[in-house]
Amino acid sequence: MPSRIIDIHPHVISDDEVRYPPAPLFGKRSDWSQERPCPVEVLIAEMDKAGVDRAAVVHSSTTYGFDNSYVVDACNRYPGRLLAVGSVDVLQPDAVDAIRGWVDRGLGGLRLFTGGSTKDFDPSELDDPRAYPAWDLCGELGLTMCIQTGPVGLAAVRALAERFPDVPIILDHLGRPDVTDGPPYAKAQGLFDLVDVPSIYLKLTPRIMGDSVSGSATPETLFPKLVEAFGASRMAWGSNFPTSPGALSDILATAQARLVSLSDDDREWIFQRTAATLYPRLIAQP
Repeated sequence: MPSRIIDIHPHVISDDEVRYPPAPLFGKRSDWSQERPCPVEVLIAEMDKAGVDRAAVVHSSTTYGFDNSYVVDACNRYPGRLLAVGSVDVLQPDAVDAIRGWVDRGLGGLRLFTGGSTKDFDPSELDDPRAYPAWDLCGELGLTMCIQTGPVGLAAVRALAERFPDVPIILDHLGRPDVTDGPPYAKAQGLFDLVDVPSIYLKLTPRIMGDSVSGSATPETLFPKLVEAFGASRMAWGSNFPTSPGALSDILATAQARLVSLSDDDREWIFQRTAATLYPRLIAQP
């Protein structure tokens, strides 16, 4: 296994709702954020137990909307281990100023949340021209963009990647493909159609780890196919802790078990080296 393991998708939730009041995107707070709050001290303790060296911590839009205060403040407390990935309303006229302001406070990456646990996916904001200045700024500042969407949004993701080729795009949960039909995974063709877009990366989370043993899918057929198509250098692991239940060490162990059929080099990319490519500021920190 890699000498360092980097997690690119944990979350933190403050236990101080006075200082960091919930204001969820779409007006509905996620169940998991209420049932499994995770102050940054808990995340660090879980990382220590699991042997996770560093993490790009993803802002919880279903808790705080576009207020990145907690993820930024929390990550700034651990500059050698954590980097904040936040959300900004890229359709607003002040989006560029908002991004610059959060970056000045320590933000190291961005995420577009178009739906998920509290709302159906709406990809209309993805390729909206009002967002283009924000994307231009991401290219200028070297910010990676995560996108939370489903298969319905993949065409828009491609359009963005082709328009802004200097902005690395990470598909959260691989864009939630249907892999239950098993090899050759024809139902996931929309995902595989993105192979020729080199700036699109895949985030391997517990969702796809679970899907890999659902229906006719198997880890031994799915993950080698993904690596053959995209290359391990375009794939990175994210725990989704604590959204996904269980200890971080257990989530990591499951991912390691599901990927055991891959080569040592491929797993080195997935558990460390791709993350270093996507978030160089995290690696550059002392």
